[in-house]
Amino acid sequence: MTRYSLIGALVFSLALLGCSKKPLLYTSDTVMDEFEPSYLEYDFLSARGKVMIEDQNGKITKGTLNIRAKKDSVVWFSLSPGLGIEAARGIMTTDFIKIRDRLNGNTIDMDYKTFETKYGVSLTLDLVQNLLFANIPHDYTFRDRMVRVGQVFELTQERDNLVYRSTISAKHGKVTDLQSGTRRKDGGSLSANYMDFKDIESQPFPYKAIVNMVLSLPDKPRSKMSMNAEIVKVDLSNASLNFPYNY
Repeated sequence: MTRYSLIGALVFSLALLGCSKKPLLYTSDTVMDEFEPSYLEYDFLSARGKVMIEDQNGKITKGTLNIRAKKDSVVWFSLSPGLGIEAARGIMTTDFIKIRDRLNGNTIDMDYKTFETKYGVSLTLDLVQNLLFANIPHDYTFRDRMVRVGQVFELTQERDNLVYRSTISAKHGKVTDLQSGTRRKDGGSLSANYMDFKDIESQPFPYKAIVNMVLSLPDKPRSKMSMNAEIVKVDLSNASLNFPYNY
């Protein structure tokens, strides 16, 4: 046996030994064959549900959450605690994020780069859509790391100083748990847990979710916001929707 044959046999043996003790680490070719993430297909979407939001100080706001979206263009939301009062309204496009918090008198009106600089979290419209619909946070590439453990895939992705760790069901291709951590001392983070999925036009849709966001505020401790949402109605449509923001 030649020197190169011996090296090849050694490498092959070590690979088999490693696989016998660890979860299966997928190569790029295997990822393409085995991993099939599910993305929600729609033109326009409207959804309504119940939501509870808790801020850093323990203040809880409960109400009705309305969401409207045009795929890859706009995500709009409105939060009403009851009696016809709108507590907050927001709109996110490919270029900017605007949120008006009437209860606390706060307003966000900026592009995503300014948002990241001010709050320590890198947001994009794509990421917001993926969080809402339990998609993997970013399109996967060969630089990402994936392991299959039983009936789930564990995907690790690093983007914009954040490391995302997603658990994806092999059954329906949706994220069931998402954790992120920052490499910046002043950075924020995102996490989400999706507890219940139902079919919408033969597509899995998350009906119950808990989403946490940690923001890094100037001259203040890092601030955590937690949202517990339960969707009660979802409509996918080809008909155009309005996305009002002005009060």
